[in-house]
Amino acid sequence: MDKITVIGGGLAGCEAAWQIANRGIAVELIEMKPAVYTPAHKSPLLAELVCSNSLKAARIDSAAGLLKAEMRRLGSVCLPAADASAVAAGGALAVDRDRFSSAVTEKIKGHPLITVKTEQVTSIPKSGITVMATGPLTEGALAEEIAALSEEGTLHFYDAAAPIVTAESVDMSKAFYASRYDKGTDDYINCPMNKEEYTAFYEALIHAEPAKLHEFDRPLTVYEGCMPVEVLAKRGEDSIRFGPLKPVGLRDPRTGHRPWAAVQLRRENAEASLFNLVGFQTNLKFSEQKRVFSMIPGLENAEFVRYGVMHRNTFICSPKLLNPDCSLRQDDRVFFAGQLSGVEGYMESAASGMVAGINAANHLQGKAPLVLPPFTMIGALLHYITDPTVDHFQPMGANFGLLPPMDRPIRDKRERYQALAERSLAFYEEREE
Repeated sequence: MDKITVIGGGLAGCEAAWQIANRGIAVELIEMKPAVYTPAHKSPLLAELVCSNSLKAARIDSAAGLLKAEMRRLGSVCLPAADASAVAAGGALAVDRDRFSSAVTEKIKGHPLITVKTEQVTSIPKSGITVMATGPLTEGALAEEIAALSEEGTLHFYDAAAPIVTAESVDMSKAFYASRYDKGTDDYINCPMNKEEYTAFYEALIHAEPAKLHEFDRPLTVYEGCMPVEVLAKRGEDSIRFGPLKPVGLRDPRTGHRPWAAVQLRRENAEASLFNLVGFQTNLKFSEQKRVFSMIPGLENAEFVRYGVMHRNTFICSPKLLNPDCSLRQDDRVFFAGQLSGVEGYMESAASGMVAGINAANHLQGKAPLVLPPFTMIGALLHYITDPTVDHFQPMGANFGLLPPMDRPIRDKRERYQALAERSLAFYEEREE
């Protein structure tokens, strides 16, 4: 019986395996956990979420929401799991990590055509159709082989995760529950700062000692979407006050006024016993995180159950290497998906896995590849990472700037985004008919 191999059991690999198996093709999904773990992974489950538990906005007039709406129409395995494990997060889709990963793992392992194998792969298979979804921490002999595909070698940058604290350790006499602009049901804990508190915190943050990075010889390059808060802060005293600490849309109930700055904490689990510091990805030493972040009003005695960490993120120079269907130009039986392919974000990785899986199955069955039009969010994202005219390539997440404009100009941004979303979803509706 013909089969397709999927290497990597993250979101991209699980989506690829699901799409292939649902087309009647046997799949061998190879995942190195629990035999081998990367520095960032802790759970033996498939589809582990590392940096954040948020899958971003849900509304379709946002890029993240449109991306998920398109994925639902293509039959995602991850989104039903996310719905079943969702925690309150205002207008965002955030999940209980363990419940989410457990739900995806159960679906994958329960599919009669998917076999999950525990093994650390050290080279790209020389025969058969393969989907490479080994993730941003691909290393060793496999990374060297992937790097050899390009004359420029594999590119690297660093990714960062935010700390997590217990809800009961937050001093609610200083903090308050609210969502910006009263969206949601007061889902976030907000720690307000006055100008004096902010200035003291800012000075401590920019002078705090970072943790040492090991095994990397290249200069530190940081993707903007995962900028460590201390790196962002060094761009100027107001940089984080207009970034993750922006107080816009919040009112401190103690004063009746908008605070000078505000740190938001988002639910980490369904029980709301754990909260992560939104936008506080960091590479500070653990002792420095405890010292500096405890200066935040309400977090003076916070219990940190996980400190922020940084880790390497590896991706190929996909515009020079991949066809529009996510296959290698020099070997079209090998497909790339996930962050390794140059997309950035949980759902972006999952979406690329879906398309890579569909096209791997189409390749085996002699069908035409699926190349989604560039006016869809998934199509635009994959077009960008496979466009040979793109120079100075860096990972890309979903955004409306990737989509071609409407035929008629729409000045209002929200109306424009809604129109772009409706145009995209109309394609999927026509495709289903």
